[in-house]
Amino acid sequence: MPYVNIKITKEGATAEQKQQLIQGVTQLLVDVLNKNPATTVVTIDEVDTDNWGIGGVQVTELRKNK
Repeated sequence: MPYVNIKITKEGATAEQKQQLIQGVTQLLVDVLNKNPATTVVTIDEVDTDNWGIGGVQVTELRKNK
């Protein structure tokens, strides 16, 4: 039973986009590892940009500087 956890920043991913991620990752496991989609679990965690850092800087700050 594969378990996949996707972490994304909380920046407005729609329910449709999340569904596409879940379907796509499930299908990838079916195609590559021959896993059963009925027992494949995919979760998506949305992380506030204040709680996500790249290169020592919060993503919130990185987004402001763009």
